[in-house]
Amino acid sequence: MLSQVLTGMGGVGKTQLAADYARAAWDDGCLDVLVWVTASAQSPVVSGYAQAGVELCRADPDDPDLAAKQFLAWLAPKPGQRSCRWLIVLDDIADPNDLIVHPDDPGNRYSLWPPASPHGRVLLTTRRRDAALFGDGRRRIEVGLFTPAESAAYLTAALNAHGRTEPADQLTNLASDLGHLPLALAQAAAYLIDSCESVATYRGLLADRATTLTDLTPDALPDDQATALAAVWSLSIDRADTLRPANLARPMLHLAAMLDANGIPQTVLTSEPACAHLATHRTTTGPTPKPGPVSPSDAVRALRALDRLSLIDHQPDTPHQAVRVHQLIQRATRENRTPHQNDQAARTAADALIAAWPDPERDTDLAQALRTNTDALTRHADNALYRPDTHAVLYRLGRSLGESGQITAAIEHFDRLAATARSHLGPDHPDTLTTRGNLALWQGRAGDAAGAAQAFTDLLADWARVLGPDHPDILTTRGNLATMRGQTGDAAGAAQAYADLLADRARVLGPDHPDTLITRNNLAIMRGRAGDATGAAQA
Repeated sequence: MLSQVLTGMGGVGKTQLAADYARAAWDDGCLDVLVWVTASAQSPVVSGYAQAGVELCRADPDDPDLAAKQFLAWLAPKPGQRSCRWLIVLDDIADPNDLIVHPDDPGNRYSLWPPASPHGRVLLTTRRRDAALFGDGRRRIEVGLFTPAESAAYLTAALNAHGRTEPADQLTNLASDLGHLPLALAQAAAYLIDSCESVATYRGLLADRATTLTDLTPDALPDDQATALAAVWSLSIDRADTLRPANLARPMLHLAAMLDANGIPQTVLTSEPACAHLATHRTTTGPTPKPGPVSPSDAVRALRALDRLSLIDHQPDTPHQAVRVHQLIQRATRENRTPHQNDQAARTAADALIAAWPDPERDTDLAQALRTNTDALTRHADNALYRPDTHAVLYRLGRSLGESGQITAAIEHFDRLAATARSHLGPDHPDTLTTRGNLALWQGRAGDAAGAAQAFTDLLADWARVLGPDHPDILTTRGNLATMRGQTGDAAGAAQAYADLLADRARVLGPDHPDTLITRNNLAIMRGRAGDATGAAQA
């Protein structure tokens, strides 16, 4: 099996090389199956494999772990069957450990590495150089900077395609100024094409800008390339802000810098919270900011302006991953803002995710993209999502995991969330207690009804101490506890708990409140399970 790992620092074009290889292999008719997976975290890998399992193996879409396993088994060659020619691309592996699912649970542990097959190919891209990535015959390919000749050829071709010619020595010097970093060269070419500035003038602008900037990416690039990229980024975003609708490109990029580099749904960046963010944070330099609200179409035009300057890649025909932003550009954007500004953008990004998140989830691809973007947001600005309280998007992420069949992942998420909320907000904060309730709920849905019942019992005591006996959250916890008692087999005890809860809900909420009616329904069910069929039928 051909297995290759493209490794190198950010900005050298690993993903572009992988995409070119995959497209060429498909167009040449060398493949029967091509699967591209963004591998920046474990969840999107499992979801990508599961989707392939549903489409190719008729796997159950409600059990992603099983569907992923079925797909991996399907890839393995089988005696007497026609060989399937396949390519799996795992793009942007952030941690090799993400390719092992349930490492602490031997009974459920499995590997996400594709199986060996004489007709299969695996291509990985990563910045990591861990030994675990290069075992089992995987060939390491180091992707580096352009050579001086490649840099000059790239700039020449990019400008010639738009009818531009520049002196060869100026192109050579510009390439040297930019440290031959492909990402910086791409942005410089886009600026030159859009602005019609000469290379000599642009080099002067770069030199002036570099003297006023600090290193924005100190541990991501060597010093000379980091300074060059910062200067190119700064000039490009200034230019994008002059394009119609003026003064919206910078705040749009700031919002995108908080989300997933590998794909942001367009509905997130054109949502009401996103448009409000653009209206509030219009750039004040350059053209006079246009007053008034920002429409979704204005937001799309801001994305087009950023795409025009190669600050993002905007592909509206792939709406769930319409916006891609290089991680170095994201980082430069965040580090050029104050911590308070980044916190504001993080909360807005969380609001935008909630606004774009459908309920119920019917589009599994969109749900996965929203989960991945929430994961990215927590990596970029985790603390901001707990000030002043736990943002609703963190609860929505956990519920989405559970409802998509990833119950173990939902439990792990709420377990981490409970610990983090306790650390940020304290053990008695309502958000901490709410998170514990979510953890117990999914623990019960995973089959541990007894453990969930005990967790709800402990939680109920803490809720009562903090809020008093009639608070809605206490009544909800009592209902969940009664449910778990029933699932443990104690139908009589559950029926009594529901009867007590019904009296309190009717008193606090009224006899016609939906929660009161639901409690009556659950009480009838438990009476039936306890053996009182006649009473249950009457109820």
